[in-house]
Amino acid sequence: MPLSTQSQREDEQYVLIANLDNARNLSNILKAITCKDHAIFTATANGLKVTAEDCKCMQANAFIQADIFQEFTLKEDSVVFQINLTVLLDCLNIFGGSSVGGSTALRMCYRGYGHPLTLFLEEGGVVTVCKINTHEPEEPIDFEFSSSNVTNKVILQSESLKEAFSELDMTSEVLQITMSPNQPYFRLSTFGNSGNAHYDYSKDSDMMELFQCNKTQTNRYKMSLLKPSTKALAISCKVSVRTDSRGVLSLQYLVRNDDGQICFVEYFCCPDEEVEEE
Repeated sequence: MPLSTQSQREDEQYVLIANLDNARNLSNILKAITCKDHAIFTATANGLKVTAEDCKCMQANAFIQADIFQEFTLKEDSVVFQINLTVLLDCLNIFGGSSVGGSTALRMCYRGYGHPLTLFLEEGGVVTVCKINTHEPEEPIDFEFSSSNVTNKVILQSESLKEAFSELDMTSEVLQITMSPNQPYFRLSTFGNSGNAHYDYSKDSDMMELFQCNKTQTNRYKMSLLKPSTKALAISCKVSVRTDSRGVLSLQYLVRNDDGQICFVEYFCCPDEEVEEE
């Protein structure tokens, strides 16, 4: 493959090198967190974390483990930069993204602070080089979401959540989530143009893989903030729904890529308003 023939001297210039035989394994998961144009890339020995935020109320994170890459070389403890995610996705799909019988190979290189992110994309012997400007990263929000502070947690098969969203009224400004050790256990509610709609899950449902609810909690979340997460839902096979004592929502999606490897996408969202129990 031509991408692997770069000289060792060229490689020594870079603080980060990441190779993928199939660029779709990166582009698909990045599409799942696209809510704003810009995103923060953080590379550590564990792999890549890509963070996008909206209105300081919602944060989307994609985690791509180092072992998903055919090569992942990092010469510093961590490398952080901000990049235009829309431009990056356009580059990753420069060959169309859906070639029959072939895939686009990717070599992603970064020299360090102030330098562009360089992409070498190869398909069918044709190599395209893209250089994307990087920027000083803004400090991402720390939602202080701690597993020790989780009040309620359920794990569902994604198909059942897709079904719920297809039946709920998405003209609603909010999605209300009720989690309780008692009935209705796990309920999604909308209040849209067609009236009020509820979608309930029994704790014994076949679609429910885990049910750990310690107290009754009802919170509302802006639908506009949650809508981008449906892109992650569409490509996921399982979803973990957690709330902490403040009502902050965590949606963690388990995603299998084209090669069957597992990546994660996580959304955090602040509650819009707390609902008093009747």
